[in-house]
Parts: sequence; C-alpha cells; structure tokens
Amino acid sequence: MARFKLYIEYEGTRFSGWQVQKNARTVQGELIGAMKSVFGTGDFELYGSGRTDGGVHALCQVAHLDVKTVLAPPVIRMKVNDLLPADINIIEVEKATPDFHARHDAVARSYLYQISRRRTAFGKRSVWWIKDTLDGEKMWQALQCFTGFNDFQSFSADDPEEKSTRVQIDSVDMKEAGDLILIRIVGSHFIWKMVRQIIGTIVEVGRGNLAMNDLKSFLHNASDEPAKFTAPPSGLFLERVYYRGDHRLRDLRPVLEVSSPMIPRHQDQEKDTKEKK
Repeated sequence: MARFKLYIEYEGTRFSGWQVQKNARTVQGELIGAMKSVFGTGDFELYGSGRTDGGVHALCQVAHLDVKTVLAPPVIRMKVNDLLPADINIIEVEKATPDFHARHDAVARSYLYQISRRRTAFGKRSVWWIKDTLDGEKMWQALQCFTGFNDFQSFSADDPEEKSTRVQIDSVDMKEAGDLILIRIVGSHFIWKMVRQIIGTIVEVGRGNLAMNDLKSFLHNASDEPAKFTAPPSGLFLERVYYRGDHRLRDLRPVLEVSSPMIPRHQDQEKDTKEKK
C-alpha cells in the first residue's frame, strides 16, 4: 500500500457534508465512488482532516489515501477528477510518508466566513447576505473575545459529555472588501457548528442586539442562546489545514468579489448634473 496526500476543493451547497452517510450525497462518498472506478477495486482507505457540515465549502481540504497502485500522483489526480462532479476538484496529489495522517497530524485549521452587505445574483451560494446595518467596529471588538483557550460549550451542538468543548483559537481577523465582510478564525480544531455560532453572535453584536458582556457570559457559562443565531453554511469555507512547518496565510481575500458596479449614465444625465452644480 502506498500513501498519498490529497488537496481538495469543493462547493458544498449540494452535499450533506464531507463524511460518508447512508442515503445522502457527500464529498467523501463522491471521491470514493470515482476512486473505485480508477483503481478497479474498493480495497483502499480515504481519510479527511476533519468533517465539514452540509452546505459548507472547502478551499483546501486535506485527505490521505492508502491504495495499492502503480499510478503516479499526477495521473491519479487527472483520472479521479475526470469522474468527479463539477463541484469537487482534487487540486494536487503527492506522495506521503507511511506515518502521515491527515487528521492526527494537523496542528491548526483556518476557516473563512463571507458576509455580504448587498444582495448578489452571483454569490448567493458563497455568502450570507444581511440586510441590516452592521457596526464593523463592534464586530471586530467582539471577535477578539474568542482568542485563546476557552470552553466553547455554548457555541457548539456537540454533547459536552461525549467530547471536550475546550478549543484553542490561535488568531482571528476581519476585513472589509467591497461589499463583503471577511472573517477568518484559526484554531487547533473546531467542534460541530462552532464557527457558525461564533459568526452569528458577532453579527448580533453588529446589529446592536447583543453586548460584549453577553459574549463573555456565553464563554463562562453554558447557554443555548448562541444556537439561535447560527449563521448559514453558505458563507463558510474550510480555508486551510496546517501541518508542522506550513506557512500561515496572511492576506485575507474574498473567494468571490462582491462590489457595487459602476452604473452607466446617459450623457444627458451627466449634463443635467453639471448644470445643477
């Protein structure tokens, strides 16, 4: 058996998440189906760095593949991609050491969330359009509350008795790009719906419906309130999975530009405007 490292991107709108499920279309399931045809066998293992929920996208998911094959990495990529639907793409395949593990060796994950200040015909599947006026400064201040090692029980749908809800958030960032608000959260790992509930509560602060003390209270006392504000999956992207020695992303860039276009004006309109001045 040879081990390969795969870098994968997908548009998650039409999938019930990454992990294989019965009677549901998943990213892992589509990959496994294509690989069975390429390798002529089901005797292989495909492990992802972690799950993504239904509707969530990935700019660079990482997986490892154990398979007995004579095919070179570029050939594997080409042949599997030829059989995949248009909303999944293997960016690169490379040889990995036998002890590499996509999930266990990951030291951090980076998520990007896109909020749009305007309705967009092109970016509906990749943003959360919010009609309300948002206070960006308050949102930035609220985002800072989540850095460090905290108990995110209030910001997850996981059962705290089944697993730890304590997570290390390494860094956060926020930037406005055109009509978009971009938010990046980098952490050791993330529990179910954690990022979406963080984003939802930050938006409520931006709307003026929550105060900073409310956020601090959620981090120190278990609460069901953040679940009410869970952001939709459409704006969420698994941006990067980091391994020891990887360079961290610095620039915060949108996946899709959403800016108000320059509306063409008739010459007579321009003339009237000048005369009024």
